[in-house]
Amino acid sequence: MRKIINFTFLFAFMLLLVGCMGEDTGQLTRVDVQKNDAEEKYEEALMITDNESIELLSEAFKQIKWDNRMVKIARKPDLKATLFYTFDENMPARLVEYEIWFNESGTATIISNNENKSYGELDKESAKTLINILLKHPLVQ
Repeated sequence: MRKIINFTFLFAFMLLLVGCMGEDTGQLTRVDVQKNDAEEKYEEALMITDNESIELLSEAFKQIKWDNRMVKIARKPDLKATLFYTFDENMPARLVEYEIWFNESGTATIISNNENKSYGELDKESAKTLINILLKHPLVQ
């Protein structure tokens, strides 16, 4: 009887562990933005923390169509964004870095340091959201 109880607890723990492993995004709490200036140097990082902007950015980044291929883009990114995700208030935030290029077609190309999501593209609507927040935010001006 004792073996059955131990096995049941072990099985429940493994199910819980496997279920949590699939979850790969926490709560977005902050975004640091570095714009590429005319001399192709990155400006000082500016922090976006207001709830409305964070919520809009979170939704926009969820719309990225990811493709795990390695690409090299000739020009420097228009901006770099570091997203801070909180999974547990007692643990440090997990950082995900993005290099973002805004294309003439109105879309955006994104390269991430996340091993599972390295190259992605955003449609016009989500790219416009990124432009409006990351490039036109009062703190970023």
